[in-house]
Amino acid sequence: MGRAFEYRRAAKEKRWANMSRIFPKLARAITVAAKEGGADPEMNPKLRTAIQNAKAQNMPKDNIESAIKRAEGKDAANFVEMNYEGKGPHGVLVFVECATDNTNRTVANVKSYFNKNGGSLVPSGSLEFMFSRKAVFELDRPASLDLDELELNLIDAGLEEIEDHGDTMTIIGDYKNFGELSKGIEDLGLEPKESSLQRFPTTPTEFTDEQIVEIEKLTDKLEDDDDVQGVFTNIG
Repeated sequence: MGRAFEYRRAAKEKRWANMSRIFPKLARAITVAAKEGGADPEMNPKLRTAIQNAKAQNMPKDNIESAIKRAEGKDAANFVEMNYEGKGPHGVLVFVECATDNTNRTVANVKSYFNKNGGSLVPSGSLEFMFSRKAVFELDRPASLDLDELELNLIDAGLEEIEDHGDTMTIIGDYKNFGELSKGIEDLGLEPKESSLQRFPTTPTEFTDEQIVEIEKLTDKLEDDDDVQGVFTNIG
């Protein structure tokens, strides 16, 4: 997973680089989670994760509390989660996850990004089988940590793989085990820097550096949109 990991990490670092862009997305994730499962993070794993991710990006406490209160308000926007699928430059497969209060606006914007960057949308469900959904936890790796022991402790919670990156590590499991895996990590006294549900390509495809530059023109446009929560490709 060397090249794929490097690409994922570079894309994530670019995405998090602009705080004025990421804070609204983090706030929206908190609001959606609070509306779905309640405003108590102890009883709502999805909200707890959204708050954890916001704190990891130094989002102010007031912003986090405002996002939760927004979900409880009578005039709270009715956000819905939508997915869009498409093919981009050089045949790259692109899966787009959105949270929106205006589906007409969102689909028009997403369609425009594809059309203007050498791609097009495909019917919903066309690419679903081309990606597997995973629970992903990014953590610092303590020097004294025994990865074999960690694997044994987490395997019953749904662990599939641990990627060791030296000072950091990535814990991966099936998305259905997100809650169990999250609790298992917390019970071991470890605190993820970021937790998320991601889509991994079932058949990763190699692209040249020049092709990736063109592909990123599309993915950057998508990620700039406030309604877009995640963009996943089959770059291997």
